Amino acid sequence: MIDTKVNIAGVEFKNPVIAASGTFGFGREFLEYFPISKLGGLSTKGLTLRQREGNKGVRIHETTGGIMNSIGLQNPGIDAFIEEELPFLHSQDTVIIANVSGNTIEEYVISVEKLNQTDIDMIELNISCPNVKEGGISFGTKAEIASNVVTQVRKVCKKPLIVKLSPSAENIVEMAESCVEAGADALSLVNTFPALAVDISKKKAIFDNITAGLSGPCIKPIALRMVYEVSKAVDVPIIGIGGIMGYRDAIEYIMAGAWAVQVGTANFINPKACVEIIEGIEEYLQKEGISTLEEIRGII
Repeated sequence: MIDTKVNIAGVEFKNPVIAASGTFGFGREFLEYFPISKLGGLSTKGLTLRQREGNKGVRIHETTGGIMNSIGLQNPGIDAFIEEELPFLHSQDTVIIANVSGNTIEEYVISVEKLNQTDIDMIELNISCPNVKEGGISFGTKAEIASNVVTQVRKVCKKPLIVKLSPSAENIVEMAESCVEAGADALSLVNTFPALAVDISKKKAIFDNITAGLSGPCIKPIALRMVYEVSKAVDVPIIGIGGIMGYRDAIEYIMAGAWAVQVGTANFINPKACVEIIEGIEEYLQKEGISTLEEIRGII
């Protein structure tokens, strides 16, 4: 018998595969491919205090070994999510993680206070957003800025709190340690890498915002290294993110120290990717005679 369950901050996941924020919507579109109940969990599309229409111009661009996106956090806002999407999600028998973004600490705090009143399972704090009160610098770049937002959110947050780290952090290990010290119950890493694409015919950047977020297989070796380094430095569960296209990638992250993984870009290529990864993990454990994921977690 094999057991793929994992417990993160007191929340039990039936398996370690979570649909990554921004790549799975609120799950409705995937029901025609598989029951969402098969997932270990689902991290919602990034939520902000108020509704956002998102960015203009090109939003998705394929590049070698990955994709670039500049969506701009298009979402219905926290209130609409709670009223219109959350009841559906909670009927799907999987762990629901609300991914929260903001441009000020006040926005983060108010959003979390609203989610406290719901039966959401966990909150994932996206600290890659620009801090408008600090000249637009990302909350996730400097450890002291990240620590401040996590500290203020932790004061009000009544749910298990995951902090999602940016690969743009000046020092990813120092960032992780600061967030844990400020009250993070778990960490997810990494978010997309800032990147650039140029249209040589138009002689301009492809994206209106010039840069965009890079994800997919091309970032995996770097993201994997970051997960390994962070897992050695902190004593909270790590959720690995970055270029997980198949079960082998997921196993690599677990062997590097991750408790669970989030699958993102793969969902755009193969809507059944998450389920196939879950099945692949189970088959691997069976073949190798491994009973639990704990036996191989951090084994390298």
